[in-house]
Amino acid sequence: MTEQTAQQKAGGLTREQVADYLRANPDFFLDQDELLRSLTLPHDSGRAISLVERQVHLFREQRDTLRRELVELVSIARHNDRLFEKSKRLLMQVIEARNLNDMAAAIDDSIRGDFGLDAASVLLFTDVDLPVTSQGALHVVSPEQAKERLGSLLDGARAVCGQFRESERSFLFPDREEPIASVALVPLRSDGLVGVFAVGSCEPGYFDQSMGSLFLSYISDTLSRLLPPMVQRHTSAAPVAGVIAESR
Repeated sequence: MTEQTAQQKAGGLTREQVADYLRANPDFFLDQDELLRSLTLPHDSGRAISLVERQVHLFREQRDTLRRELVELVSIARHNDRLFEKSKRLLMQVIEARNLNDMAAAIDDSIRGDFGLDAASVLLFTDVDLPVTSQGALHVVSPEQAKERLGSLLDGARAVCGQFRESERSFLFPDREEPIASVALVPLRSDGLVGVFAVGSCEPGYFDQSMGSLFLSYISDTLSRLLPPMVQRHTSAAPVAGVIAESR
């Protein structure tokens, strides 16, 4: 093959073919020092740089990106660790509570103090007269009233986050001077709908549908198991099945 024929064949190569060849032969430039020095690429600064310089620049960019991602992951891990410790303290207080009002007081203090949120609410659904009054985070309502005011928010099992309607927010957090603007809510279920656990913020964008709710669900799962026997202790004359009737 003459040099002219070789040049013609080389001229017929496409960019994709050259790229595929270099991918298949990553050691091609090992003995091509002169070629490496002659290859240049445009740079952001406007001057031409060698291929080696370009590779170094790309490696540095990749390193910086990985470093930022690592810092972000460490920050998320520390944030989750703090949330876990706060959740654990809250659940220990809830488990040690002697009655519903003690439980509600522990939730209210922890959510507003430890977690720095503006409000907490535990809505207990029952038609039975309880010897406790709504106070702090505890609110006792009938299943029918809850279904009428909260509607489809009670249908699922996972946390629902968002701004909600004003009527829903006022039902979850009554008698507030500063209205709640953003809410995260989890239905409490134990052989039926026991109630709901909700936390609120005065900032409209604090809770949204994209945020995680792992720790909120963790707390609500515990409440779902503790509330029925605690309610039963308050209503010795009423069967548990009547206290935790499913809202339909």
